[in-house]
Amino acid sequence: MANKKYDAVVVGSGPNGLAAAIRLQQQGLGVLLMEGKPTIGGGMRTLELTLPGFAHDICSAIHPLAVSSPFFKKLPLEKLGLEWIHPPILASHPLEEGEAALLLTSLQDTANRLGKDKEAYLNTFGPMVEDWEKLLGDFLAPLKIPNHPILLAKFGLKALRSAEGLGKSVFQTEKAKGLWAGMAAHGMMPLNKMTTAAIALVLMSSGHHKGWPIPKGGSQSLANALLDHFKNLGGEVQTGQFISKMDQLPTHKAVVFDLTPRQLMDIAGDQFSRLYKWQLNRYRYGMGVFKMDWALKAPIPFLNMETRKAGTVHLGGKLQDIADAEAQTWQGKHPEKPYVLLAQQSLFDPTRAPKGQHTAWAYCHVPNGSTRDMTEAIENQVERYAPGFKDLILAKSTFNAQEMQAYNPNYIGGDINGGVLDLGQLYTRPALRMSPYRTSAKGIYLCSSSTPPGGGVHGMCGFYAAERVIKDFFI
Repeated sequence: MANKKYDAVVVGSGPNGLAAAIRLQQQGLGVLLMEGKPTIGGGMRTLELTLPGFAHDICSAIHPLAVSSPFFKKLPLEKLGLEWIHPPILASHPLEEGEAALLLTSLQDTANRLGKDKEAYLNTFGPMVEDWEKLLGDFLAPLKIPNHPILLAKFGLKALRSAEGLGKSVFQTEKAKGLWAGMAAHGMMPLNKMTTAAIALVLMSSGHHKGWPIPKGGSQSLANALLDHFKNLGGEVQTGQFISKMDQLPTHKAVVFDLTPRQLMDIAGDQFSRLYKWQLNRYRYGMGVFKMDWALKAPIPFLNMETRKAGTVHLGGKLQDIADAEAQTWQGKHPEKPYVLLAQQSLFDPTRAPKGQHTAWAYCHVPNGSTRDMTEAIENQVERYAPGFKDLILAKSTFNAQEMQAYNPNYIGGDINGGVLDLGQLYTRPALRMSPYRTSAKGIYLCSSSTPPGGGVHGMCGFYAAERVIKDFFI
């Protein structure tokens, strides 16, 4: 491959790198996808981290945005072996009183369980769910003239607010407020920051539209299906070579990096303008994660019986508890009772563990670059809502924030979102430019979650970067 000429080279095989490679190959171009690890997938990899026979997702585990993605849903992934599993309860937010707020596929059923907040929930999400397909095309995109400006404006009035402010003003019960806060905290920012409401609005509306599914066999199944489609189109793949400088690349017209700005600077910084380098050096990374996986001899015994049927569980208590924990983390502290995201894939996918045994997947937020071991804090949070959990542990695996970056260099300081997704970096990530995917050097592009629309397994950053390449070079 060293002497072969390509129309485009894509470096990095996360969801956005794969999407970019596929879109370029669909155009009939000669495309090489390069991945530093022996296996493709980026944050979608699945490995045996604890004991033989227990399959654990390294990062991405539940996929509401993948199944809703305007690009992915057009691809024949199910014909290539991808099978989506839909838990009966999408997500649960247990409270210490033994109650739990539930996110169900049905908007009405979710609202019916929220008591006094039934109408408030329907009024908040009803219009969005009704017009979800139209909205998706506008907000999972770079800044542009919207296709549906009135609908997007209505969404924006809510989305630009802080999650804490909107939650307290709209909902009355701790159950509804807790469910809302657990969703918003996926954004890895303090809940009093503007735009944090957007995360909850998107995740919950996606759930009511397409669910929060699990790929059978692990997230690697999604990566493998995307790769197979790329190769079926004629694309080429090279694994096992990390790119650290431009002269390692074969001859090409354009190169698209599924990397964050820091890595891009290391590889190609000497080719960029002074202004562009200044912008990339100012790019801000957010909180990191401390990640855990367990091999268990039985399912997690949550006190709330419906939580035992949920694919995803948010542990953190009331809205104010979660807001306080996230604020502490943002300030560089490690809360005693962190907000914990937990997934129970093996309850619905028996391929994840030996018969009768189970896996569990979880992480909490920590300060960027943290080396603190949060095992005890996370397990105490699970035990708080599921007494007896610790007695079920057969083995465990952990990654602190720095170890997450060592495993995947895209996770700078453990930041799995590719940079802070606040108002200052919402559409100007990684730099304020006519196209966020173009760099200042001709033929060099960026397609990672450090570009719009940001983090999540949806591939839209890669799709739009590829569209930019096609317009610049091949039309």
